[in-house]
Amino acid sequence: MGAKCDSFIAIIRIRGRVVIEFIEAVTYNTILQNALIVGVVASVACGIMGSYIVARRISYIAGGIAHCTLGGMGIARYLNRVVGWSWLEPLHGAVAAALLAAVIIGYVSLRARQREDTVISALWASGMAIGILFIARTPGYGEDLMSYLFGNILLVSTNDLYLVIALDVVVLALGLIFYNRFLAVCYDAEFARLRGVNVEFYYLLLLSLVALTVVVLVTVVGLVLVIALLTLPAAIANHFVARLWQVMLIAIAISMGCTVAGLAISYSPQLPPGATTIAICAAAYLLTLILKRTFQSSPQT
Repeated sequence: MGAKCDSFIAIIRIRGRVVIEFIEAVTYNTILQNALIVGVVASVACGIMGSYIVARRISYIAGGIAHCTLGGMGIARYLNRVVGWSWLEPLHGAVAAALLAAVIIGYVSLRARQREDTVISALWASGMAIGILFIARTPGYGEDLMSYLFGNILLVSTNDLYLVIALDVVVLALGLIFYNRFLAVCYDAEFARLRGVNVEFYYLLLLSLVALTVVVLVTVVGLVLVIALLTLPAAIANHFVARLWQVMLIAIAISMGCTVAGLAISYSPQLPPGATTIAICAAAYLLTLILKRTFQSSPQT
């Protein structure tokens, strides 16, 4: 018993030193400061739009949009290096590709007779393929493709930070201004249509905001991990509160906490911060499910 206590105390001390080293590094390291700011700012959009995604049950649509961004990134990098459009950055291409994918998916869902999942799968695969092809044909391409797939919050530049903040402001403003309309579209679109709500317009607007949020999160955690950060905090919050605005607030707090914890834990051992963040988020979600099942199965007194 004493040996177990000593081991536990040793682990606590090691974790404490890791946190202290991270806090000290933040005071002078501009890269870490930018990463923290981006993580906090992205968490706001993540919590708001993630709550809409969970309520509407469109996580698979967000996945299709996320993977289409690689195509936009690859085309933008090609135009930057080969054509000479020096002002065009991969994040600009990601925004354009994400919005285009959102409009296509929304139109197919509302108007066309094609199966929605088939179109999403086609966009998912073609977006990735186009991105890889353009990246392969770009001379002198020295950036690691894995950074786009898995992300690295420590590589965010000051210009990217400003763009992320601008996108976050748009998502925050529209998400709150049209809160009631989005709420109606998410929970009962047919009733909203009968009440005179332009369901098509607000659904496309919601998907466009999802696309912008995906772009924000691509900068933070990459394509592969973007869906987890969008859905897991909102899914966790959904177990504790019923009202959508309450889910948003709790999801924002969880996203911020997981992002900061991911940066802190990954700093000393030099682990990938994006993957560490999602691992923490996933652990929190699993713990929530276990605790909920435990309390539900416990005998009532």
